[in-house]
Amino acid sequence: MKSWIRLMMLALALTAPTVARAHEGHAHKVMGTIESIDGKSLKVKTPDGKTVMVMLDAKTKITQGTTALQASALKVGDRLVAEGAEANKMITAATIKVGAVATPAPKK
Repeated sequence: MKSWIRLMMLALALTAPTVARAHEGHAHKVMGTIESIDGKSLKVKTPDGKTVMVMLDAKTKITQGTTALQASALKVGDRLVAEGAEANKMITAATIKVGAVATPAPKK
Protein backbone atom coordinates (compact mmCIF):
# COMPACT_ATOMS: atom_id res chain seq x y z
CA MET A 1 0.00 0.00 0.00
CA LYS A 2 2.79 2.42 0.89
CA SER A 3 4.56 1.81 -2.43
CA TRP A 4 1.32 2.69 -4.28
CA ILE A 5 1.09 6.00 -2.40
CA ARG A 6 4.74 6.74 -3.14
CA LEU A 7 4.16 6.01 -6.81
CA MET A 8 1.18 8.40 -6.90
CA MET A 9 3.20 11.12 -5.13
CA LEU A 10 6.02 10.70 -7.64
CA ALA A 11 3.59 10.91 -10.57
CA LEU A 12 2.06 14.07 -9.12
CA ALA A 13 5.47 15.62 -8.55
CA LEU A 14 6.48 14.94 -12.15
CA THR A 15 3.28 16.25 -13.76
CA ALA A 16 2.75 19.35 -11.60
CA PRO A 17 5.59 21.38 -13.21
CA THR A 18 4.16 20.66 -16.68
CA VAL A 19 0.73 21.94 -15.70
CA ALA A 20 2.21 24.99 -13.98
CA ARG A 21 4.19 25.96 -17.10
CA ALA A 22 1.09 25.84 -19.31
CA HIS A 23 -0.46 29.02 -17.92
CA GLU A 24 -0.69 32.28 -19.85
CA GLY A 25 1.49 35.37 -19.58
CA HIS A 26 4.98 34.08 -20.22
CA ALA A 27 7.06 33.03 -23.23
CA HIS A 28 5.76 30.10 -25.24
CA LYS A 29 7.20 28.53 -28.35
CA VAL A 30 5.32 27.14 -31.33
CA MET A 31 6.82 25.31 -34.28
CA GLY A 32 4.97 24.56 -37.49
CA THR A 33 3.95 25.63 -40.97
CA ILE A 34 2.07 28.81 -41.88
CA GLU A 35 -1.44 27.75 -42.85
CA SER A 36 -2.85 31.24 -43.50
CA ILE A 37 -1.94 34.92 -43.15
CA ASP A 38 -4.42 37.67 -42.31
CA GLY A 39 -2.75 41.03 -41.81
CA LYS A 40 -0.67 40.76 -38.64
CA SER A 41 -1.85 37.29 -37.67
CA LEU A 42 -0.69 33.87 -38.78
CA LYS A 43 -2.37 30.51 -38.36
CA VAL A 44 0.39 27.99 -37.73
CA LYS A 45 -0.24 24.26 -38.04
CA THR A 46 1.94 22.29 -35.62
CA PRO A 47 3.40 18.84 -36.37
CA ASP A 48 0.70 17.25 -34.21
CA GLY A 49 -2.06 18.84 -36.32
CA LYS A 50 -3.12 21.63 -33.96
CA THR A 51 -3.58 25.20 -35.21
CA VAL A 52 -2.11 28.08 -33.19
CA MET A 53 -2.75 31.78 -33.82
CA VAL A 54 0.46 33.81 -33.86
CA MET A 55 0.11 37.59 -33.71
CA LEU A 56 2.78 39.98 -35.01
CA ASP A 57 3.40 43.48 -33.70
CA ALA A 58 5.89 46.28 -34.35
CA LYS A 59 8.43 44.66 -32.00
CA THR A 60 8.37 41.19 -33.64
CA LYS A 61 11.82 40.29 -34.99
CA ILE A 62 11.69 37.97 -37.99
CA THR A 63 14.81 36.21 -39.24
CA GLN A 64 15.79 33.50 -41.67
CA GLY A 65 19.24 32.34 -40.67
CA THR A 66 21.16 35.59 -40.08
CA THR A 67 18.99 37.62 -42.47
CA ALA A 68 16.32 39.93 -41.04
CA LEU A 69 12.96 39.73 -42.83
CA GLN A 70 9.89 41.92 -43.03
CA ALA A 71 6.50 40.45 -42.14
CA SER A 72 5.51 40.87 -45.79
CA ALA A 73 8.13 38.23 -46.72
CA LEU A 74 6.22 35.51 -44.85
CA LYS A 75 4.11 33.22 -47.01
CA VAL A 76 1.80 30.25 -46.62
CA GLY A 77 3.85 27.06 -46.39
CA ASP A 78 6.85 28.64 -44.64
CA ARG A 79 8.14 26.61 -41.70
CA LEU A 80 8.80 28.65 -38.57
CA VAL A 81 9.43 28.78 -34.87
CA ALA A 82 7.65 31.62 -33.07
CA GLU A 83 8.29 32.57 -29.46
CA GLY A 84 6.41 35.07 -27.34
CA ALA A 85 3.82 35.70 -24.66
CA GLU A 86 0.62 33.69 -24.72
CA ALA A 87 -2.75 35.21 -23.91
CA ASN A 88 -6.25 34.11 -24.91
CA LYS A 89 -4.83 31.01 -26.66
CA MET A 90 -2.75 33.22 -29.01
CA ILE A 91 0.96 33.90 -29.05
CA THR A 92 2.18 37.46 -29.61
CA ALA A 93 5.52 36.72 -31.22
CA ALA A 94 8.63 38.48 -29.96
CA THR A 95 10.71 36.43 -32.41
CA ILE A 96 9.99 34.36 -35.49
CA LYS A 97 12.67 32.20 -37.06
CA VAL A 98 11.81 31.09 -40.58
CA GLY A 99 13.24 27.80 -41.80
CA ALA A 100 15.72 27.79 -44.66
CA VAL A 101 14.31 27.18 -48.10
CA ALA A 102 15.16 23.67 -49.20
CA THR A 103 17.28 23.61 -52.32
CA PRO A 104 16.17 21.00 -54.83
CA ALA A 105 18.54 18.12 -55.41
CA PRO A 106 20.22 18.18 -58.82
CA LYS A 107 18.63 15.90 -61.38
CA LYS A 108 20.63 12.88 -62.42
